[in-house]
Amino acid sequence: MDQQKKEKLSQSGIDADSALARFLNNEALFMKFLLRFPDDPNYGALKSALEAGDTKGAFTAGHTLKGVAGNLSLNHLHDVVSEQVEALRSDNLEEAVRQMPGVTQAYEQVLSALAELK
Repeated sequence: MDQQKKEKLSQSGIDADSALARFLNNEALFMKFLLRFPDDPNYGALKSALEAGDTKGAFTAGHTLKGVAGNLSLNHLHDVVSEQVEALRSDNLEEAVRQMPGVTQAYEQVLSALAELK
């Protein structure tokens, strides 16, 4: 992966080097999964569940989003979703809702970086 692409990803909280290591340095495979990320339904499910006051549904979607973000080394998104998942694990829906703008900002940063890669 060229340095310019890595830097753009890094600016959006994506650690391409660690992700590439996880994908056995197969850049094509990593990019295939990375570019599919916008199709993952868990961000939308998390947002909908929070709006509906569904703590359990929000926890499930958030936990899954956290895992996907971790596997793709979307580090900033992973970190903010992790905090939100812990609030949901503690049944603190109000705190999880309060954290949603930060999750949205991190999610949109990832989407913006990915749009530039296409």
